Amino acid sequence: MRVALDQVVRLPLAPLLVAQAMGVRRRAKILTEPHGAREGCAGSGTSLRLLILGDSSAAGVGAGTQEAALSGQLVAALSPDFAVRWRLIGETSATTGVILKRLAAVETTPFDVVVSALGVNDVTRGNRRGLWQKQQRQLAKVLTKRFGAKLIVASGLPPMGAYPELPQPLRWVIGQQAQRLDSALADVCDGHSAMTHLPIDVPFESRFLAEDGYHPSEAAYTLWGQLIAAHIRRHFKG
Repeated sequence: MRVALDQVVRLPLAPLLVAQAMGVRRRAKILTEPHGAREGCAGSGTSLRLLILGDSSAAGVGAGTQEAALSGQLVAALSPDFAVRWRLIGETSATTGVILKRLAAVETTPFDVVVSALGVNDVTRGNRRGLWQKQQRQLAKVLTKRFGAKLIVASGLPPMGAYPELPQPLRWVIGQQAQRLDSALADVCDGHSAMTHLPIDVPFESRFLAEDGYHPSEAAYTLWGQLIAAHIRRHFKG
């Protein structure tokens, strides 16, 4: 098995990488999850039951309100075509494993579509490709078998290797890991009839970053929500 260069150098660079990561945490501006509804109904047309789940990006960190965050922007983009009954399960620092535990405690409710925004914390915790794929498959099984999801939109990982707040070589190592897990996620989706991988096709510009230089801005959430809505619309409207 071929081992990627970043995995080879990670061990000898470990003291530096740990020091850099701790420095980033000390300097980082801490943003909280915005206030606002985490479930509701909106729009008119064909009924669509929607679940949004994931980490701090799903929870809307970087936006001032939930209406301006991913859930609000996605629901607004879908509302002209669908009567959307939606729910948000998002948690800062959540990994795929954390979300699996959260779902185990959630009352079983049917959803037509699930939008998943996960991976950043799996990257920063160094979760390996095999574990990531195993947990993503477990997640897909729970969502389809227990919650009846007809479509799971797995949002791609962001370009973490371009984050300006991360120093080198930490930025490069994190970026390589993010690319590896994103590729692994695409492979999982290719092998599952209900899952689709939706790359984050957003230009990496300062206006799309929140003030912490890490989370999406409201402009990014708007564009992200529109991209996901277009993907869902194509699936259900043909």
